[in-house]
Amino acid sequence: MPSRVRLIIRAGLKYWRLPDLTESAELLATELVTNAFKHGCGDVGVRLYLTASHLLIEVRDGSHDLPVLGNAALDDEDGRGLFLVASIADDWGVSLDGTTTWCSLPF
Repeated sequence: MPSRVRLIIRAGLKYWRLPDLTESAELLATELVTNAFKHGCGDVGVRLYLTASHLLIEVRDGSHDLPVLGNAALDDEDGRGLFLVASIADDWGVSLDGTTTWCSLPF
């Protein structure tokens, strides 16, 4: 699924003529989708849309558990996904019911 999400993002950003966002958007979406598969339940959905100044990426899953921004140790193999999202995205958050995690990139 993450590889398909990257293809869709690449195509969408090409269509919207925002190729400079591709690398960051692919990384952010991959981290959010991977989190949804690891910690969520049910189907996973991805939505991309533009506001007047930002690309928004939303990833929805069936879990009502709120994601936690972890503190991975240097030798941990995972646990850095949301830290990367928080570091790269202009903003990020979680819906009140915990089913959707989103982030934004300015353009």
